[in-house]
Amino acid sequence: MGDEPKLLRVMELTEKQDLPAGEFSLWLRRTRRALTTHSGVDVPCAGCNACCRSSYFIHIGPAETETLARIPPELLFPAPGQPEGSVVMGYDEQGHCPMLVDGACSIYEHRPLTCRSYDCRIFAAAGIAAGEDDKKLVTRRTLRWKFDYPGERDRIQHSAVQAAARFLPEHAQRLGDEAPSTSSQLAILAIKVYDVFLKIRDGYNTNGSIPPDPDVVDAVMGANEEFGD
Repeated sequence: MGDEPKLLRVMELTEKQDLPAGEFSLWLRRTRRALTTHSGVDVPCAGCNACCRSSYFIHIGPAETETLARIPPELLFPAPGQPEGSVVMGYDEQGHCPMLVDGACSIYEHRPLTCRSYDCRIFAAAGIAAGEDDKKLVTRRTLRWKFDYPGERDRIQHSAVQAAARFLPEHAQRLGDEAPSTSSQLAILAIKVYDVFLKIRDGYNTNGSIPPDPDVVDAVMGANEEFGD
């Protein structure tokens, strides 16, 4: 998997939380819908620009013509392994997005879909850090998110997402090409397949048995494929 995503300790997740992240079940439902529709999400950033200063490569599709028209061509290069016309925008020597001017996005109304769909609450949901040292600003923000649990099912669903995030790195070899290689990929995959671990919990409470790991891996791969469909 490359660099192993760092799991956040429970103490880290509970000592510093002061930013309302919303009701967990509602957030999870909206996030999964955004992943299937490739649409933007509404994140209560409150002036935070940590993701704009964290050495992210920004993918931009050929259909994003309004965005492309506002970015100098010299800042873009072909996106490897992507359809023709797809490009990537890099970052400066400080790890900042070149469109970040005076602490704000200079093309905010026409920012890339990658930026519109970015939600650092995925790391809080999965219980993992956002990445290595170049992502420490995002991890710092992650530690502050606090989800609400109006019902017991909210807590159960959150536990299932975190169970998925713990399971996936431990079985990367069995997952093959489906194995996530970054914290973002791990968090997103955990959100996509969390219901596998929800069913395991419900089944265990019913009959007291836990399926063997290979069966869980198969279920994860099936859930991921079904989610994509």
